[in-house]
Amino acid sequence: MARDRKPSRHRARLIAASVAALALGGTALAEVPAAAAGKPRGHDVSSHQKNVNWQNSKAKGARFVYVKATESHTYRNPYFNQQYNGSRNVGLFRGAYHFALPNKSSGKTQAQHFVRNGGGWTPDGWTLPPALDIEYNPYSKHKCYGLSKAKMVGWIQSFSNEVKRLTGRRPVIYTTTHWWNTCTGASRAFAANHALWTARYDSATAGALPAGWQFWTIWQYDNGSGSLPGDQNLFNGSMTQLRKFARGH
Repeated sequence: MARDRKPSRHRARLIAASVAALALGGTALAEVPAAAAGKPRGHDVSSHQKNVNWQNSKAKGARFVYVKATESHTYRNPYFNQQYNGSRNVGLFRGAYHFALPNKSSGKTQAQHFVRNGGGWTPDGWTLPPALDIEYNPYSKHKCYGLSKAKMVGWIQSFSNEVKRLTGRRPVIYTTTHWWNTCTGASRAFAANHALWTARYDSATAGALPAGWQFWTIWQYDNGSGSLPGDQNLFNGSMTQLRKFARGH
């Protein structure tokens, strides 16, 4: 996921592998997986992308975007308004995401900060549900943020409950299969009522999913080497289904 500070060790390794592959003439990471033909393409952005040329993004095939709004309980993306409103102005579906730091404050506190700073939702047919980015700790070797599996599950539930209370929608959960199964103990508590946004790069498919989920809603298949600004994503459905997803149906 696009974030505003240094990449995690996991991501750094992926980036290095991507650069090496491209140096050898490989282009797999920059291409839409063949198995995903016909699915709406999208991307996600943060302050790294600064002021995005949204007309150009749409012309290159983007149909939806997620914009980083917040991190922890203090940070707000300074480019959020240009990115969030600009994407909508050119006709893209758009939503906001929060980068979780569960070791800094409670899930409820971070959810409140998120919703106050762009993480809201309205059933206008264009606004995607709020999203929680929960993954490897980019600032420490403690990839599970020093939380036990039970406390991590509790943190996510607290965040989700507060987002639901404030917006009426459960958040989409962005994660990787390895992180989820490692840090939540393969929890199946969220699959029934949280859409999955899974990350898996350099692959023809989204692969094995985190515990509980039977299908992905969004797949982040590339982390920065594609044609759209930021990370490259696919929606698992049609444009009609994407609009229904935005509306909450």
